[in-house]
Amino acid sequence: MTNHWIDIRNSDCILIMGSNAAENHPVSFKFVAEAQQRGAMLINVDPRFTRTSAKADFYTSLRSGTDIAFLGGMINYIIDNNLYNETYVANYTNAPFIVSKSFDFEDGLFSGYNSKTRSYDKSKWAFDLDKYGVPEMDPSLKNKRSVFQLLKKHYSRYNLKLVSEITGTSEEDLLKVYKNYAATGKTGKAGTIMYAMGWTQHTVGTQNIRTMAIIQLLLGNMGVAGG
Repeated sequence: MTNHWIDIRNSDCILIMGSNAAENHPVSFKFVAEAQQRGAMLINVDPRFTRTSAKADFYTSLRSGTDIAFLGGMINYIIDNNLYNETYVANYTNAPFIVSKSFDFEDGLFSGYNSKTRSYDKSKWAFDLDKYGVPEMDPSLKNKRSVFQLLKKHYSRYNLKLVSEITGTSEEDLLKVYKNYAATGKTGKAGTIMYAMGWTQHTVGTQNIRTMAIIQLLLGNMGVAGG
């Protein structure tokens, strides 16, 4: 989470992954408890059953290192069920931007990959620009080359069955987490995700955080109390 700890009490749903806040961050957890007293739901996803798990309204486990797949399934669920905050996504993210035709994704690799140097030519990932150098946009989010539609295509493979096979989490538990957290995308609702070393100290820590950020942007949980 990147908001102030006190603001956690304003959340309607709190998802704790990669953190054992009840034991390691007791000051922050004080405000999680306040949020629960106000009616918020606390969800804990962790390979271990921890003190945080014991305080959660709902707990489920996953295989260590499979957080990206778990969150990818939530992205697919949010988009597939039209639970994203369209006003926020269209006006305050780069989702409407049109991506150059040189960008593609196939067989696990993005375009511009050099197998010899094992690096990417990121110029292949550019936006289409108008004559003023401003990215072309489609506020309706329907253009097939828009960031939103490419995101939708990329995560469409993350169905419940596949995510369950990767994470070891049951489809029933995945659906419960996704349904309850995605509900914070409604106007007047807010959700926060608390993480710590359990996410950041993986070799893919940056991608863990980025995937979570995509979820928060889709739901409009940015710049709002409890978000």
